[in-house]
Amino acid sequence: MIKRTGYADLPLHSGTVPRWLADRMMQLGTEIVRALLMEYGKREVLVRLSDPLWFQSLGAVLGMDWHSSGITTSVMYALKRGINAHSREFGLYVAGGRGSYSRQSPQELVSYGETTGLDGLSLARASRLCAKVDSAAVQDGFQLYQHNFIVTDEGDWAVVQQGMNIQSKTARRYHWCSASLRSFVEEPHTAVTGENRGKILNLTDKAATQTRSSILALSTGERPDRTLKEIRAVARNVSVPEGQLELFPETLPSEQVVIETGRDLVMPRRHQLMADDVDLKRLGGVLATAYESQPKDFESLLLTPGLGPRTLQSLTLVSEVIFGTPSRFCDPARFSFAHGGKDGHPFPVPTKVYDESIRILGDAIDRSRLGWKEKGECIRRLSQTALAIERNCDPKADFEATIQREQSHSRQWGGRTCRGFV
Repeated sequence: MIKRTGYADLPLHSGTVPRWLADRMMQLGTEIVRALLMEYGKREVLVRLSDPLWFQSLGAVLGMDWHSSGITTSVMYALKRGINAHSREFGLYVAGGRGSYSRQSPQELVSYGETTGLDGLSLARASRLCAKVDSAAVQDGFQLYQHNFIVTDEGDWAVVQQGMNIQSKTARRYHWCSASLRSFVEEPHTAVTGENRGKILNLTDKAATQTRSSILALSTGERPDRTLKEIRAVARNVSVPEGQLELFPETLPSEQVVIETGRDLVMPRRHQLMADDVDLKRLGGVLATAYESQPKDFESLLLTPGLGPRTLQSLTLVSEVIFGTPSRFCDPARFSFAHGGKDGHPFPVPTKVYDESIRILGDAIDRSRLGWKEKGECIRRLSQTALAIERNCDPKADFEATIQREQSHSRQWGGRTCRGFV
């Protein structure tokens, strides 16, 4: 049986991320990576990036549109800028990008290998193979246009790449992680996210071993143009003319080449965030931590005079991105309540709160590195407190009232969208 590891419908959005948000995404994203490195190490960063639900949650907490395919390109651009500026310190490097930058990934990895002593050619080969599998071996109607390869100075790596389907105006994101790879061609994906479009051609499944062998025989014994013709015929479920080699033997029914998923993520086309998109009890725990706890209890530990509930709300969600377990990311839209969204949904980005979040988290990490653990522990305590409230009472959030509060304070908190200040 083929295991389904996750899917999401990611509507394609046009436009660019404004510089004021891109720079903040880079700063906060870098601090989150720094915290993960200190707490868990380099491999954990790769594991997180290979989880599509965590990745979507990260994009939401960074202020991107909560459901858009643009999260992939903008988050990876932000992380590439931030991580590569601290590559030696972090022991991490991000290659590739969108469009023409994706094709630069192999050369970037060769260069990285020369500076670290890693086998850059092997890394470049891994990059090409990942792209080739998702563009050719898995024929699901999506054309790859982004490829990012994240590697550690110990040789572990992860890949985040995305394809688009112009006709359906949807995107599919693919995640890879070397820590869980047994083979490049046998169930290698950590997860595939994208609109569920039914059966697809998946030559990476274990059940397709005979098929791969047939393709190998065909590709080594026939002209490339004939090979492509045969593969396209199978992808269209067109019967192969008599006398030509069949790529699917009779012993391998087409039902065995379907990618099944388990960590489902369905993103609607609408921009508006609805109550059904979030776990209101979890959100209630966050709001209770921020607005019903005594801010001074956290203020004394965070050493931030005047620290208000709204900043605590954001920091609680940031804390969960850092310290939360996989089950906490099943409703990524909830994390948009940290810093809103550039399209104004669920509310404009509160830039003053965003800047305070960056400052407090960065200061906590710096102090922890110097041996002052109290402030770093306080960041962890925020998510733990919200979880305890969640477990011990029923703090279900009033969704409409929460949105209304954010909207009414938007100007005070420096609310901003891609169209300007509110």
